[in-house]
Amino acid sequence: MITIEQLEGVQEVTWCTGCGNFGILAALKKAVQELGFPQHEFLLVSGIGCGSKIPHYVNLNSIHALHGRAIPVAQGAHLANLDLKVIAHVGDGDTLGEGLGHLLHAARRNVNIAVFIHNNGVMGLTTGQYSPSSPRGYVSKTSPADSGAPMDPVNPIALAIAGGATLAARGFSGDQKQLTSLMSDAVKHEGFAVVDILQPCQTWNRMLTWKFYNEHTYSLQETGHDVTDKLAALEKAFSNGKKIPIGLFYKVKAPVLAENLTLPKDGRLRDHRTSMKELQAIIDELVL
Repeated sequence: MITIEQLEGVQEVTWCTGCGNFGILAALKKAVQELGFPQHEFLLVSGIGCGSKIPHYVNLNSIHALHGRAIPVAQGAHLANLDLKVIAHVGDGDTLGEGLGHLLHAARRNVNIAVFIHNNGVMGLTTGQYSPSSPRGYVSKTSPADSGAPMDPVNPIALAIAGGATLAARGFSGDQKQLTSLMSDAVKHEGFAVVDILQPCQTWNRMLTWKFYNEHTYSLQETGHDVTDKLAALEKAFSNGKKIPIGLFYKVKAPVLAENLTLPKDGRLRDHRTSMKELQAIIDELVL
C-alpha cells in the first residue's frame, strides 16, 4: 500500500491559507491509498490555475498542460498506455471556459479518464475576475459593481451528463469522507467520469465561503436518488437553489472509446514502432 510519506511532493505548497484546494489534495492522497494501484500507474494532468498546481504537490507521474487543454492531453496519454489511471485536475476558469469543448467531446467519446474540477467560482490565480462558474451578480474586477456577472454560471454536472459522461458527481472539499469516496469511484469507473468539486477561495470569492457551503449543501445519497436515472440526475443537477446537492448524480456502464479504436492488440501504443518502409509503401500507393 502506498503511504502518505511516499505521496509527499517536493515543492512547497503556495496556496493561500484556508484555500479549498488543501482539502482536495488531502482527499486525492487518501483516494490513491484506498485504490491500491501501484504508484507508477497513476498519471495526473492539469491545466492552468490554482488547483492545477496540484501535481506539484503530490509525488505521482504528472503533466502540467496548457490553459484549457488538460483533457485532450489526458485522453492521449490514456490511449497511449491503457494501464494508466489518468486523472485530469482542472479549474472552472480553464475547463469551463476555453476548455469546455474538450470536456463535452471527451464525455461524448466516453474516454476512460477521470476529471476533477476545482470549482471555486472565480479566477483565483489571476486575482479575482469572474469565471464561467461565478454566480449571476458576482461582483469582481471584470463585472460592474452595480450588477455583477451578467449571466448564469456554467452547470458542469448537467453538461457532463447531457454530453455523454457515464459518471457525474459533485463533491465539497470540506467533506473529506464523501470526496475521497467520489474520487475513488471515478478512477475505478470504466468510462468518462466527472467530479465537480466545490471549494472556497478565501482570498477572492466572498460569496461562496466555507460557511455558505456548510449551510447550503446536502447529500444526494440520503434522499434515495437513483443514479441510473438520467432524467432524474439532470433534474438534480439543475436544483441549485437554497440547497445544493452533493454526491453521485449519475453512473451507468457504456462502451468506452478505446474499445472502438484500432489500437495494438499485442501491447501498448506507447511501445508500438512503425515501419517506415511499410508507411512509405502506403504513401506510394496513394500517390499512384
